[in-house]
Amino acid sequence: MTDALYSLSISELAPLLARREVSPVEVTERILDRIQEMDGQLNSYLTVDVEGAKAQAKDAEARLGRGEATALTGIPLALKDVLTTKGLRTTCGSKILDNFVPLFDATVCAKLREAGAVFLGKVNMDEFAMGSSTENSAYGPTHNPWNRDYIPGGSSGGSAAAVAADLCAASLGSDTGGSIRQPASHCGVVGLKPTYGRVSRYGLVAYASSLDQIGPLTKEVRDAALLLNCIAGHDPKDSTSVDAAVPDYLEGLGREIKGLKIGVPREYFGPGLDPEVAGAVQAALKTLEGLGAELLEVSLPNTEYGVAVYYVVAVAEASSNLARYDGVKYGVRQEGRNLLEMYAATRTRWFGPEVRRRIMLGTYALSAGYYDAYYRKASQVRALIRGDFDRAFTQCDLLATPVSPTPAFRLGEKMADPLTMYLSDIFTISANLAGIPGISVPCGFSAGGLPIGLQLMGPPFGEAALLQAAYAFEEATEFHRRKPGL
Repeated sequence: MTDALYSLSISELAPLLARREVSPVEVTERILDRIQEMDGQLNSYLTVDVEGAKAQAKDAEARLGRGEATALTGIPLALKDVLTTKGLRTTCGSKILDNFVPLFDATVCAKLREAGAVFLGKVNMDEFAMGSSTENSAYGPTHNPWNRDYIPGGSSGGSAAAVAADLCAASLGSDTGGSIRQPASHCGVVGLKPTYGRVSRYGLVAYASSLDQIGPLTKEVRDAALLLNCIAGHDPKDSTSVDAAVPDYLEGLGREIKGLKIGVPREYFGPGLDPEVAGAVQAALKTLEGLGAELLEVSLPNTEYGVAVYYVVAVAEASSNLARYDGVKYGVRQEGRNLLEMYAATRTRWFGPEVRRRIMLGTYALSAGYYDAYYRKASQVRALIRGDFDRAFTQCDLLATPVSPTPAFRLGEKMADPLTMYLSDIFTISANLAGIPGISVPCGFSAGGLPIGLQLMGPPFGEAALLQAAYAFEEATEFHRRKPGL
């Protein structure tokens, strides 16, 4: 039993812990040992908090003894290094925050602590969540557990790789343009981006404030529902948090999906879609149809503008958000002869090339004379994209699409061509622009043995239906049971 503990999902571990058949300390120590043994191959962790995790595990054990357990008590989790953790270094994958230790927990971290979860450490990511491959991390790329020559996806690549490699029971990531769903697809795990406003962003280091959302990466769909139950809900500390009742996301799991109308957008199945991805997704659609779902073709006509709109809106907001990193209040400082020189030297020396590129693009888009041509126009087209989804959901309950146009690509393959890299997010970006929820579930493998994901998207606050459909698909297939051979 001890050797297999690291491979168990939350749903498998929780009853063992509740019945005291294993202890939180035992589980935590086994996974910490596995991180020590295996993560040298992957570079998924930036900080492993051995002592903190053991202390939390002991506290969880005491809670279990007092009968105060929740479904997450004693469960070892990894946190994307974009979430502030009190007393534990938070770098955002950037050297500019190499020495930053927050004084408070992000709301999602505080909720997980209250539930008795164990924090193993902070996992790797593209710097300030800007990237699709985790190659933009200032601390080196994360490798895909299925083939270490390939990217794990991004920007939550460390989160996805750690879950796939059994280096945690589950993880939290953030999704600005696909940064949970795309790495989940590439690593063969489940990744859920909730509706904008469903989960508090307080303590999430901002990239693009109108797009960012926190969500779980897990080994199975039930675990995603468990984590969302914990982290969802209104937070007065976050002005974008929606004050709406949170359902029990476990309730619908196991219900049949007969009669569920699933729209298939024709714009997501055109040129540029890898034949292996197309085949896996089409087979997944047939599975859903076999479970009683009704498939119908729909149109999202403004899809072609999604990437252009995203890379105006996101970089403009990034330009504003990243102005705070100037070497004054926190983070690393590069000295200069005067204040302006210090600003310039700090930002030039300690921001990576992709972050500098996006800041410059965003500053240009917001500059006098160009604001109307770029940011205002992008905001108008964003409203059209949202309207496409609103109309589609009058015809169907959910949408089904690929997650990424290709399986994972080789490390270094697209680093010299930013536009090609940006197109990796073409199928995930629109959900962020529209603020709707989306989930990636494993649906196949390429001939080279790399995972492929199916994306389901729902109307605002439609997470329950998404999870119900994803769970039904997962129960009817075996893709989520396969493990990488580390």
